[in-house]
Amino acid sequence: MRRYASKVSEWHLGFRRSNILRHNSTNSHQLQSMPKMYATSCAKLSEDITPIDNPGSDMLVDSFGRLHTYLRISLSERCNLRCQYCMPAEGVELTPSSRLLSQNEIIHLANLFVSSGVNKIRLTGGEPTIRKDLEDICLELSNLKGLKTLAMTTNGITLARKLPRLKECGLTTVNISLDTLVPAKFEFMTRRKGHERVIHSIDTAIDIGYDPVKVNCVVMRGFNDDEICDFVELTRDKPINVRFIEFMPFDGNVWKVKKLVPYSEILDKVAKRFTGLKRLQDHPTDTAKNFKIDGYRGTVSFITSMTEHFCAGCNRLRLLADGNFKVCLFGPSEVSLRDPLRSGADDDALREIIGAAVKKKKASHAGMFDIAKTANRPMIHIGG
Repeated sequence: MRRYASKVSEWHLGFRRSNILRHNSTNSHQLQSMPKMYATSCAKLSEDITPIDNPGSDMLVDSFGRLHTYLRISLSERCNLRCQYCMPAEGVELTPSSRLLSQNEIIHLANLFVSSGVNKIRLTGGEPTIRKDLEDICLELSNLKGLKTLAMTTNGITLARKLPRLKECGLTTVNISLDTLVPAKFEFMTRRKGHERVIHSIDTAIDIGYDPVKVNCVVMRGFNDDEICDFVELTRDKPINVRFIEFMPFDGNVWKVKKLVPYSEILDKVAKRFTGLKRLQDHPTDTAKNFKIDGYRGTVSFITSMTEHFCAGCNRLRLLADGNFKVCLFGPSEVSLRDPLRSGADDDALREIIGAAVKKKKASHAGMFDIAKTANRPMIHIGG
């Protein structure tokens, strides 16, 4: 470790700011006029999160005492869809393949996190299933000592034929993104065809034993807010957890506050239609508010990142496809792990860089008013 101390500044230990500057002035008035009942509140930091008995876990504890045991790894910046809330219409500039993490580098860094206390890894993208070595990555990750959960978030386009083997390789849970049950609307939102393939992937996941199969639905006013109850119906006879996600601002997705359908409004619509809706007990680190309808097999959840953030219990960290490390989804600060790794840094040096980044994590994100005006990467670069 000592021989790398002088190189800390070269590895951007103090974080770098994204070079993308974005300020959508057309939203300014709308943001200021957002009803106060939907404003983000700062929750009390959870007292239920306690460090694990692991000497390396201090690397994962921030200055507010939050222990980060969940790592999201983006495997690719590429995707076979062009979802409007994820990718700008003009596309994005892709990182050259030589500057993306290799399979060995992903496993090396993942092992570093797991040996320090991370027990859950989620693979994201871009679209993770387009990566040719996905099965090998899953197999190696699932064999890391201490890892309890290996999850993946996917658009489901090519999942059905790959999922049986991925399950054999240790993939324990799967989230499938689907924002509409109407094929024509799907094509409009994703700028591609493939609705029936996503439905087939959901059915395949159920058939081979995933329980629950999580279905992520980003709710946008004027696009799919009329389908909320139709999505809930998916949970009647199938082990599906429908997860309604508030529309979030990222670079290039033309976020406007009028498109946001707040959690309170979605919940009210569901509660009026379905009797017997009951709140379930949430874990302190859950991102979702979880509900179940009496007599229904599945469940319904709400991801309230904008109107009722869950920063107090946040236990998540992100490793991007280019090797940058991000401690907050909505924060612009990043630090490279790829560069020191390729420069010969040993694990102690990497732990120091990671620990310093985690210690700088803020108590909460800036709130949706400021997030919409803050420079950040497109979601496809960050990883879903």
